[in-house]
Amino acid sequence: MDSNLVVRALGALAHESRLAIFRILVVAGPDGVAAGEIAQQVGLAPSSLSFHLKDLSHAELIIARQEGRYVFYSANFQAMNGLIGFLTENCCAGAPCTASDPSNCCGDST
Repeated sequence: MDSNLVVRALGALAHESRLAIFRILVVAGPDGVAAGEIAQQVGLAPSSLSFHLKDLSHAELIIARQEGRYVFYSANFQAMNGLIGFLTENCCAGAPCTASDPSNCCGDST
């Protein structure tokens, strides 16, 4: 994973509202959640939600899809797993460790 993208992803997640949004989307799985439902769950005004969704999207952590007049957002599990892999790449100096294996996460196509 490109270190610039890692920095963007970590920066995007380093905000309470964006972290809450991302966690909601991870729980929802590949089907995602409509923007209005995200706003309700997090308690954000639509303009604030749009700002945070844009930041997460710029960091490639979420994916948007249009269905009729609704926009659904889902976590980009490939990017999430890439970030986790980058952070744990040299874990435990090469010795076996107990870091969880993200390859079993839903949405992972590898």
